[in-house]
Amino acid sequence: MNHSFFAYIFRMRYIARWALMRNTRTENVEEHSYEVAVLAHALAVIGRDVFHKGLDPDKIAAAALFHDAPEIITGDMPTPIKYYNPDIKTAYRQVEAVAQDKLLSMLPPELVPAYGPLVRESDKEVKRYVKAADKLSAYIKCVEEGKAGNTEFKKAAEQIMAALEDMKMEELGYFTERFLPAFGLTLDELQ
Repeated sequence: MNHSFFAYIFRMRYIARWALMRNTRTENVEEHSYEVAVLAHALAVIGRDVFHKGLDPDKIAAAALFHDAPEIITGDMPTPIKYYNPDIKTAYRQVEAVAQDKLLSMLPPELVPAYGPLVRESDKEVKRYVKAADKLSAYIKCVEEGKAGNTEFKKAAEQIMAALEDMKMEELGYFTERFLPAFGLTLDELQ
């Protein structure tokens, strides 16, 4: 039997992000998922090695790779629309669940137990770190757009930073203090 799960996953590169914004450089879901995985891994390593929490950075990074997989089927719903009101938010979650089920149906049954928790984001602690990394990635996109002279992302940057602070994660504080400033630098300034 032919299973199309991975062929679908590799189509993340065709799903554009930030559709409502003027971008100096377009971003797709595949590259975003990679960035979120790197950031989620970093936050989990900080949590484990600095704050001595029992975290598995590899498990969290793997979940981050698949966190937007349903968008292959649904497309990327802009945040202002997705969270506009509770009814839309609930309806979108239902659509997302259907997309998750559809993706998992594309796997041989013996692989569903391994990929199901990743695609469904079923572990709450893992999901928290992936969500933090997702927001951090969005903030970094705003910084990069601002660095390129695009003021379109200024308000988004303020809102995302407020959301990051509201998460009250010491790992985020550690990362934003030590690593985030470098994203505002040019290549020459980084050296």
